[in-house]
Amino acid sequence: MQHTISVLVKNEAGALSRMTNLFSARGYNIESLTVSTTLDTKYARATIVVTHCDDSVIEQILKQLHKLIPVIKVCDLPPENSTTLELVFIKVDSKNEVGELLKIAEAFGVKVIDVSPKTYTLQAVCDEKQLKSLVELLRPIGIKDIVRSGAVSINVKSE
Repeated sequence: MQHTISVLVKNEAGALSRMTNLFSARGYNIESLTVSTTLDTKYARATIVVTHCDDSVIEQILKQLHKLIPVIKVCDLPPENSTTLELVFIKVDSKNEVGELLKIAEAFGVKVIDVSPKTYTLQAVCDEKQLKSLVELLRPIGIKDIVRSGAVSINVKSE
């Protein structure tokens, strides 16, 4: 099962290392990790996506994250109460089916951010499900490269 964990920490050297060490020491792989400062630059928010962990493991990880000195707040964001998206750049072969490529881009709200004689570079902001669908539709056209930012998530229910 996939879990999205939001961690508010003091923005200080070593905080990210301590958090990721907690996962690696227990043999759990982080699927996605995104960290940036908040409105107050003294703090940063990490969004950590992990898979293949049952609820009891996640509960233990949350408790141990909370014990780390720079950590202020930790929560497992349930999908029904949060919005999770990521930024994706996809480089596609421009010699094949450009009309189909542009139809797909329009259907997904994807922006064409660069055109060269050999490639189109697309920018998408989407969730995991939309990204999988987009990739499947673009694969026959010829995907040359994909770069993903990692997930960012926000609790949309008031706290």
